[in-house]
Amino acid sequence: MNNQQSIQWFPGHMNKARNEIKDVLPSIDIVIEVIDARIPYSSENPMVTELRGQKPVIKILNKSDLADPEITQAWIAHLEQTQDTKALACDDNKASVVKQIVQLCKQFKANKVGTGQKIRVLIMGIPNVGKSSLINSLAGRAIAKTGDEPAVTKTQQLIKIDEDIMLYDTPGMLWPKIENPNSGVRLAATGGIKDTAFDFIDVASHTAEYLIQAYPELLKSRYQIEQLPATDWEFIELAARKRGFLKKGGYVDSERMYEILINELRSGKIGRISLETPAMQASEQVLVEKLRAKAEAKKQAKLEQKRLRKLRARKNRG
Repeated sequence: MNNQQSIQWFPGHMNKARNEIKDVLPSIDIVIEVIDARIPYSSENPMVTELRGQKPVIKILNKSDLADPEITQAWIAHLEQTQDTKALACDDNKASVVKQIVQLCKQFKANKVGTGQKIRVLIMGIPNVGKSSLINSLAGRAIAKTGDEPAVTKTQQLIKIDEDIMLYDTPGMLWPKIENPNSGVRLAATGGIKDTAFDFIDVASHTAEYLIQAYPELLKSRYQIEQLPATDWEFIELAARKRGFLKKGGYVDSERMYEILINELRSGKIGRISLETPAMQASEQVLVEKLRAKAEAKKQAKLEQKRLRKLRARKNRG
């Protein structure tokens, strides 16, 4: 599942945002990170851990109405094992979550409440995760631009939430390199990356493979299939025939079916689905460490070759 080369996803304004965050973070009291409840691990920005230091963080598992509720609860428990971290599930009805966020900010920085000193809160999140709509709910007015396309917000914004809290918004920020190829697939499947930036059929194929194993009953129900095939391509062909997606000569229009599968996953029409669990995170972190070690070994080998070439060149000159 090596999609690291095929996904191009770090525009210049995101690099600018990263530098701006580095500049502003020393004066920030609390970080809010909005993540996708369907993929909390893959949508969690590794730079947050790197940049926030010991500052409290509130993880908002947005789009929880699209995610498997049991797995969402498991993720909340898992995330809150980290010190000074609170996690909240959030769906389209953001009123109750907004109250909890405001309360948590004031609990974390009770010494600033009512003093005239602002609690400075930085909000971050990958593109298309619903950060802007959450900001609008927090502000009680339309402040941030919203849209289904990734990377709508491109400049930093400063927003007053109440007399005690000032919110610093940032552009939806991805990170320069996807170390876990599985995360690249899930980010693409859920709409965190523009569809033009990856091989759509490849992503849909891997997604179908996962859904057959994890949510067979939902697939059977949605696509009216009594006996679910074992492979993704057999499932796609059968589902396409059920939908009548046929080309001339009776050939199956599998590309159309792959597209339908991803769109129906994103909209929740298949059902409430989570694409990863805390247990998957643990095993995939082992994979990431192996990939890092391999990359480092390759880098060192190149440096050694360069050193030897220079050494030979000096000997030849001598």
